[in-house]
Amino acid sequence: MSMAPETPLPPPGTQLRPLPMLIFGSRWLQLPLYVGLIIAQIVYVVLFLKELWHLSSHAFSFTEQQVMLAVLGLIDVVMISNLLVMVIVGGYETFVSRLNLEGHPDEPEWLSHVNASVLKIKLAMAIIGISSIHLLRTFIEAGNLGGGGGRVTNYTETGVMWQTIIHTVFIISAIGIAYVERISSAAEQAAHKSAKH
Repeated sequence: MSMAPETPLPPPGTQLRPLPMLIFGSRWLQLPLYVGLIIAQIVYVVLFLKELWHLSSHAFSFTEQQVMLAVLGLIDVVMISNLLVMVIVGGYETFVSRLNLEGHPDEPEWLSHVNASVLKIKLAMAIIGISSIHLLRTFIEAGNLGGGGGRVTNYTETGVMWQTIIHTVFIISAIGIAYVERISSAAEQAAHKSAKH
């Protein structure tokens, strides 16, 4: 079986024609999007500090359940913030330009092998984590209905059921993405092996 010859790469320093240069340069249009996500990250830091201050100032008047809900809220903010970091750093490195962090002591471990496939799986796992926190908060708050805890909740049985279904769909989607990526990776490795022989 003959393999199609690979397209030769242009020598380093070769000037691109105007249209390919425009298309390739259009990746920089994403830069304002990543800067916007950095601003969103700052907003989440402010929100975290506000929630932390609220928890600290009411620590002795809160019940154990209220403390648990407040802590879950803080964890939720941190997980969304982690998701933002993954999208900002991983997306910029994958789709815009190299960050050249090799050898830097603070280089994230996952960044050394990040690509669009790895980023997709990591984002899916982060979304499942965030959804899990939201679902746990829903179960705790829904369990408080009629319990005289002084907290007003707007959860109905149907709302809780739909939240559970959506969370399950997230998990199934993540498993599907990971499975497809595994099949693609195996097919790529098989193609590389056959190309060598």
